[in-house]
Amino acid sequence: MPDDGMGLLTSNRVEPLLRAAVEHQGGNLLGWSLDHVDAAPEHSTTATYLAQIRWPHGERSELLGVSARSGELSASDARAEIFDDGHRRVAVWLYPNDPDLLGLSTAAFPERMAEALTEGRVFDRPVTAGQLSLSMIGYRPRRRAVVKAVVQDPHEVFYVKVLRERVFADVYRKHTMLRDAGIPAPEVALTTPDHLLVTRELPGTALARALFEPGEPCTAEDLIGILDAMPSAVAQLERRPPWSDAVAHYSRMVSATLPEAGAELEWMTEQISTRLAKYPVGNEPTHGDFHEGQLRVASGRIVGILDVDTIGPGRRADDLACLIGHLSTIQRMNPEQEGKVRDLLAKWVPIFDRRVDPVELRLRAAAVIISLATGPYRSQEVDWRQQTLQMIRSAAALVRQVS
Repeated sequence: MPDDGMGLLTSNRVEPLLRAAVEHQGGNLLGWSLDHVDAAPEHSTTATYLAQIRWPHGERSELLGVSARSGELSASDARAEIFDDGHRRVAVWLYPNDPDLLGLSTAAFPERMAEALTEGRVFDRPVTAGQLSLSMIGYRPRRRAVVKAVVQDPHEVFYVKVLRERVFADVYRKHTMLRDAGIPAPEVALTTPDHLLVTRELPGTALARALFEPGEPCTAEDLIGILDAMPSAVAQLERRPPWSDAVAHYSRMVSATLPEAGAELEWMTEQISTRLAKYPVGNEPTHGDFHEGQLRVASGRIVGILDVDTIGPGRRADDLACLIGHLSTIQRMNPEQEGKVRDLLAKWVPIFDRRVDPVELRLRAAAVIISLATGPYRSQEVDWRQQTLQMIRSAAALVRQVS
């Protein structure tokens, strides 16, 4: 089996490499801990580490990134520092100098981000670093990042998508396609040469938060309706494989970190893959990653839809299953919150069942949950084993409903 670097990057054997990388930049590594892991089994592993480093100017906490591959390094790896321990070559970088996200070094610093907003004439006056506060919403090393940028006087909120060069033009086109069709996707306020897509904040409240407020945040019909309202041109875009197509891949990832779940995952993978094979690929306009974190609601209706990077042709069951999968795996809820989510699912799912095939819906939802089950380990949650097992049980329950 090809060595994808997982063993090296998730064990203490990585320390000499981290130490050498820090010393190469003029620092002294005082301590470190694994922060995040992204793995493509048998192909590559990328990990980030929280490191305490003594520099000549003082001590700082830094984020170090390392990528290892079973084959040759990629072209963009050359933008990082390459180290060779005699057995393999790896790419190492210091945040925010991510070798695939060139705009991260702009989005990470108020001075640089303020300059970009000023040069792009987002306002009719210059923006200074003192008027701008930045906070990282999400960072997937070498894939994407989202930074929240708040400008004061006047108060305005932006979300800065830090994208890879090869996907930038496509993501921009999708935003404009939906906006032109009247879909409430974010308005693009600015694009930059280093592949930042700056969007204005949408109105309303995130559905992920509104779920736990009194009343129904929106209806099942609203959820189906926002999807059915997408323009037919979306179905002409490049097809993105549904989550269920990669169920074997995600099952292997989960099994690699939790071998005791291997048999259950193998059974589910066989059930999902075999039984979904009879369904055609579908040509409906779909969102591709439709869940409670992507929707904004106000007064009981949907007023915005986020992360439209993934739109394209597919089956409506893919989107509705994605929502069910996410709602079924929300972590750290109190009993009252768990009850609210159960009640919403009990109300929404029967309506979804009338719009799509109920068997297909549950099998696809189970596949989504298996993909999400890689998250607790990737993010190095303290109780990642318990969270992962709970997700596997949720997926299995859905499969057994239709077995």
